[in-house]
Amino acid sequence: MKQRLNIVCAAVVAAVALLLVSCQGESTQSSTKGLTKVYCDESFRNILDQEIEVFEYTYPEANIMAMYTDEASALDSLMHGACDLIITSRDLTDQQRDLLGKMGRAHRSHKIAVDAVAIIVNNANDIPELSMQDLTDIFTGKVKRWGEVFPTAHKNDSIKVVFDGNGTGVMHYIKEKFVGNGKFGPNVFARESTEDVFKAVEGQRNTIGFVGVSWISATMDSQERTIENRVTDLNEKNEVSVIDFTDRIRVMPVRGPEETRGYKPYQAYINDGRYPLYRVIWAIDASAGGTLDHGFYSFLTGVIGQKIIMQTGILPAAEPVRTVEVTK
Repeated sequence: MKQRLNIVCAAVVAAVALLLVSCQGESTQSSTKGLTKVYCDESFRNILDQEIEVFEYTYPEANIMAMYTDEASALDSLMHGACDLIITSRDLTDQQRDLLGKMGRAHRSHKIAVDAVAIIVNNANDIPELSMQDLTDIFTGKVKRWGEVFPTAHKNDSIKVVFDGNGTGVMHYIKEKFVGNGKFGPNVFARESTEDVFKAVEGQRNTIGFVGVSWISATMDSQERTIENRVTDLNEKNEVSVIDFTDRIRVMPVRGPEETRGYKPYQAYINDGRYPLYRVIWAIDASAGGTLDHGFYSFLTGVIGQKIIMQTGILPAAEPVRTVEVTK
């Protein structure tokens, strides 16, 4: 009886092992198939959502989960093996590359876009533009009321600054550019998300917010059209429709140190540097070749991935584009 039981158990084990091998053979991950997750800075959410939608439509057996977090957490997740692909506004440092090499992890990074940080204010805000010095004075707390910036009708309104969260790429960029090793003034606050920044600006006349420029695009045609039509256009067309900004808020022009007027973050002004608050967006991949992570990384840096970026209002890194400004 015992021997018979052992034979039955052995047969069951063998059958299960055969089944597992069969299942693994059917579900082996490839560059266009499988399940993976990508960690991404919150400010790049609008763009990555569109990239994933088109990629998954093109490759139905691919399933990419986007994990939106702050920039520091995304880099930490990559370095500790929680993921193999991240999107941030910082490239790997030499020290991080050395560490990945010692762990035996192949790694590569590619500039996929030139983004801009947009300044948004309430529609009732009548300040015509801000200079780089104005922004420095606001961030450090030297200037506390709007009347100290410009003779506005709301001169006694205190200035409240809001970001999309602590540790995000937008906050890091602004801190490095305007504050350096110093501290923000007491008028600077972090919200939970970019949408929270919009709500704060819409609801409070004195508030000024900082977001990635793709969040202010009013070109919603791509979201209203079917995914089939969008993919067809991406494959067949090279032109991009004129991009304007949402009317939920007012986009503030910024005057650079050498400029006589302020500019809004249209693609043309990001491209030639007249809009001064621009930054590079990187895709960083530490996966092996032939994996879904590597396949999606190649998609982001390829022609279609770059066209999607072009259509969101920021500047693709590789694809030459025609840029257009809308004037009202």
